[in-house]
Amino acid sequence: MTTENTIIFGLRAIIEAIQSGTIINKIYLQKGLRSSLYVELEKLISENRLTTSIVPVEKLNRLSKNNNHQGAVAQISPVTFYDLEQLIEDTLQKNKIPLFLILDQISDVRNFGAIIRTAECAGVNGIIIQKNGSAPVNAETVKTSAGAAFKMPICKVEHIKDALYLLQASEIKTVAATEKTDDSVYDINLNQPIAIIMGSEDRGVNPSILKLVDYKAKLPLLGEIESLNVSVACGAILYETIRQRGIFSL
Repeated sequence: MTTENTIIFGLRAIIEAIQSGTIINKIYLQKGLRSSLYVELEKLISENRLTTSIVPVEKLNRLSKNNNHQGAVAQISPVTFYDLEQLIEDTLQKNKIPLFLILDQISDVRNFGAIIRTAECAGVNGIIIQKNGSAPVNAETVKTSAGAAFKMPICKVEHIKDALYLLQASEIKTVAATEKTDDSVYDINLNQPIAIIMGSEDRGVNPSILKLVDYKAKLPLLGEIESLNVSVACGAILYETIRQRGIFSL
């Protein structure tokens, strides 16, 4: 997968992509656009709450590798996103102990890709991200995931809270990875239907989310550094889950 395969450009092309339901990660726009097509695009962007960035024309030239972009370039997701409610239902019907992963606005694509790769190896049933503020599923994400992004169901939700309520209504316990607790991850029962929440690189799990979860858990830190990289921490917790569930023939 290359970056070129996930790029479209031109006002009309992007408008038609949005109207057809194409999953768009981000739209780059040139400052000062005022045409009628731009106004139409701007309305669609607002209605669909799409992420945009105003950039110099030089960046648009680099992204599109074409000067005929009309001041608009869009990055399209190379994967199809799943409906969370349907994914939960399908997972429960398989008579397995569900294991979901919620990423609370993790923004680095390399961390995101590494987490997807580890999650796929650890048998996670699906990853849940928020539409705004999360790293895009782009070519770099796919590359870092070693292709696991094509195998791992990924769901986008308007708000992480929506996902928590839906999971808890399905009797799936929620576990937030946070240093703001005295409970070790090794003392939490992970051998039950659970969703693990990992927080953003700079802020961790949002305090409003921490108020809603069933459990909070931390990893022991024996050195002087105050935190682990989020993808490393995620891997440690997922494999503790595997250990507790008695799955040793990996």
